Amino acid sequence: MPETTRPPVRQRLLRAERLRQLIETARRIVREEGADALTLGRLAESAGVTRPVVYDHFQTRNGLLKALYEDYDARREVVLLATLKAAPQTLEGRAQAIARTYIECVLSEGSDIPGVAASLAGSPELEAFRRDYQQRFIARCRAELEPHLHDRPIAPARLWAMLGAADALSEAVLRGDLRPAEAESELVRLMLSFAEEPRPS
Repeated sequence: MPETTRPPVRQRLLRAERLRQLIETARRIVREEGADALTLGRLAESAGVTRPVVYDHFQTRNGLLKALYEDYDARREVVLLATLKAAPQTLEGRAQAIARTYIECVLSEGSDIPGVAASLAGSPELEAFRRDYQQRFIARCRAELEPHLHDRPIAPARLWAMLGAADALSEAVLRGDLRPAEAESELVRLMLSFAEEPRPS
């Protein structure tokens, strides 16, 4: 008597695994269709899950967009730490590691993350996260550069200028106005000039 072929049993994922699946699916939707196409319903359909599953993880569309932004930032931090570990323990080596990671990570995402940020523009979720990210970037620059400045602290305004330069140069690369190597070289130069120039007495 022939065996009856049974339909495959849908595997129940752990919560963390399901979240990873949803994030990856959301990234694909943004990459292929743009951030405006990303809704909780569209994500549920594309991921093959029910809407309550998606709502349980993100609650709102802004919550989903914020999760995508946080995922990008976490992946960038992993790359930065690996780059810093391999970089020379010099002022220029640390600046090059930060600049290279910033430019390369922006390029790896293309217009996806700027599109997500634009969709979140003005929302409390994005503003709180952006502020936290900015503070962490500034703290990272201070921690990596100041040990090579002979106990001379970098002025806060110059740390903010480093962040502004990183954002502006990355955007220029995305638009095709600069080559990645040009942007990276200029960002390193600016970071070193901001760090090395003596503070006014």
